[in-house]
Amino acid sequence: MSQLLNGLRVLEMGTLIAGPFAGRLFADFGADVIKVETPKQGDPIRKWRLLKDDVSLWWHVQGRNKKSITVDLKREKGQEIIKELVKETDIVIENFRPGKLEEWGLGYEDLKRINPRIIMVRISGYGQDGPYHKRPGFGSIGEAMGGIRYLTGYPDRPPTRVGISLGDSVSSLYAVMGAMMAVYHRDVLKTNKGQYIDIALYESIFSLMESMVPEYDVYQFIRERTGSTLPGIVPSNTYICKDGKYIVIGGNGDSIFKRLMTAIGREDVANDAAFQTNDCRVQQSEFLDAIINEWAGSLPLEEALSILEKHDVPAGSIYSIEDIMNDPHYQAREMILDTKLKNGEHLKMPGIMPKFSETPGEVKWTGPSLGEHNDEVLKNILHLTEEEVIALKLDKII
Repeated sequence: MSQLLNGLRVLEMGTLIAGPFAGRLFADFGADVIKVETPKQGDPIRKWRLLKDDVSLWWHVQGRNKKSITVDLKREKGQEIIKELVKETDIVIENFRPGKLEEWGLGYEDLKRINPRIIMVRISGYGQDGPYHKRPGFGSIGEAMGGIRYLTGYPDRPPTRVGISLGDSVSSLYAVMGAMMAVYHRDVLKTNKGQYIDIALYESIFSLMESMVPEYDVYQFIRERTGSTLPGIVPSNTYICKDGKYIVIGGNGDSIFKRLMTAIGREDVANDAAFQTNDCRVQQSEFLDAIINEWAGSLPLEEALSILEKHDVPAGSIYSIEDIMNDPHYQAREMILDTKLKNGEHLKMPGIMPKFSETPGEVKWTGPSLGEHNDEVLKNILHLTEEEVIALKLDKII
């Protein structure tokens, strides 16, 4: 079965999370993703978090399906390799600080002169222009400036963070979406024109901030931290069960609310005219949370979930990674994949999404060793001879 992006070549010039996660998404669906790394150390994520055999387990996921080449971008011969590859490339992904690639003669205008069809995805903390654009920016700073950290946590405590690199990952999703829109414009609409896509980490997070802008514009309303509740939508909260486990219940639809009240034995509230609409329930949120919490606290988690499922009320437990790994639905949906490392050992990693009926994604190999594909790429794509490749190695360009 042919994969969705067969024939699309992506040159990934980035490190850590935002750029490489975008490259991974392309690679999952069959694009030929060539990852450019520094000759000595490679992407720092190779050594991040938990290691096995001196290689990060995260790297095997982030680098899956990619080809690794090593190029010293600071040297002219290394820059020439990139320029030659760009002639045979559809999309370039980069997440250097703005201006760095221009210093090396590898900015968008430089690459455009080589290949007018090139699409360049540029991910940075603050974007390619504006008063902050030269500042260093990580996902954590983007989350702070984008607004989500201000809203995360409880009102009586300092803002906290989500437990993953959300700013980087959301930016990666925009990177892939933007690149494929540009491919559509270039190839399907037959304009034959490339372009660059400017993605700022803070803007990616800011785009998720729902109705906050018009609410402030009209009413000067500032949404604040509310812990586990969903402001203005009632009831929707997290409750503690008898066995100390947590249950998340979303009973905020009018008909769902009636079913929820019936499920917890409060038909009186279900039929009370004072609770028939969300606007009315918002005024009584503390009362409703109290009676739901009392009910949840009288039952162990599994029994509470069973009752709510019978009444068709959205509810679920809060999963740890152990829960995820052992969940039958995750297994049935192939969201936990069993892969093999080069030494034959098995390694489980996250599955591929979205799901395509005709052209599903696939993990063909786990993260490559540093420079593993130097010979393949330089000889097969750039048509360098064995002697030329050896010379580049001796000169420490690759």
